[in-house]
Amino acid sequence: MSEGPVITKRRFIAGAVCPACSEPDKLMMWTEDSVPHRECVACGYSDTLNEQGLSIPKELGTRVNTSALKAPDAKVQTVQFFPNPKLKKD
Repeated sequence: MSEGPVITKRRFIAGAVCPACSEPDKLMMWTEDSVPHRECVACGYSDTLNEQGLSIPKELGTRVNTSALKAPDAKVQTVQFFPNPKLKKD
């Protein structure tokens, strides 16, 4: 027997409306290892469903869970402020 995930055939769901783009009859459903997934062919929206058929929210990207920091943009220049000579402390 193969040791990869068990994936069922993808099928369209009649009358289903995409939660992202509201297009009817564009959702495909399939299961991977008894976990249902759905995907919209119109806009590319995809999610995973739980046992009750509700969408499992994905974790939002934050500075803590992102893996790589962006390199500084070469077009951005720093601004240097010069001290005001009239505000000298004596």
